[in-house]
Amino acid sequence: MSDSKYERGSRIRRAVLGDEHVDRAEANKTGLDADFQRYITENAWGDVWARDGIDRRTRHLITLAVLAALGREDELELHLRATRNSGVTQEELIEAFLQVAVYAGVPAANTAFATAKAVFSDMTPPSEPGESSHDPA
Repeated sequence: MSDSKYERGSRIRRAVLGDEHVDRAEANKTGLDADFQRYITENAWGDVWARDGIDRRTRHLITLAVLAALGREDELELHLRATRNSGVTQEELIEAFLQVAVYAGVPAANTAFATAKAVFSDMTPPSEPGESSHDPA
């Protein structure tokens, strides 16, 4: 595995999830999950997230919908917080979760909306005019 792929993945992972999350993950890395951390950094972030076929905001919106559809609440919470970095708006998130309701089921969407409300209620509102609002739905 090339270091450039790892470095590219690290940059994208930090841009989407934020330095605080990545620093915490790196600090908590042990011999048990070190190979896994490298794998996701190189392959998820350094390969798939680095592709040019769709923009990062759209890729993040798809990720949020998939996590909601699969009921992966812990990862969904992480990625909901990261909407501040990716530019996904509350309005887009509502539309994505409605798609989840139709194609993956109302219970999955219900859980996703509840998770989003909880996450966004803990987040401070954006301070700059024109930034997307993440008030609870």
